[in-house]
Amino acid sequence: MFWRRKQVKEGEVKLPRPKGIPTPVGSYMVVQLQKDPNWVWNLKSVVWPTDKKKVFYCRVFDVAQAGKANVKVENWNSLDGHPELIVWEGYVDEEKHIVRLEKFVKPA
Repeated sequence: MFWRRKQVKEGEVKLPRPKGIPTPVGSYMVVQLQKDPNWVWNLKSVVWPTDKKKVFYCRVFDVAQAGKANVKVENWNSLDGHPELIVWEGYVDEEKHIVRLEKFVKPA
């Protein structure tokens, strides 16, 4: 029925949908990478959660660029085949105030 949610298959992780970029990531891009704040705060992000609540991996992308490439970004996995759309990718620990630019490697 239409109100039933998709069941997550065993062994799969339910990934969040795109949202605005996390504040620490936006600040990092503006201050450290010296990107235009007006551009940065219009970007979207998808995350790969970890075991800790405020620790995650983040991919930032431009919705306009994804639209031009005809890529519908639904979650983290949507960008796996389109690395050219990833503006920034890294590790975020909001409790310890750590933002680190790095490539994410999926756990086996």
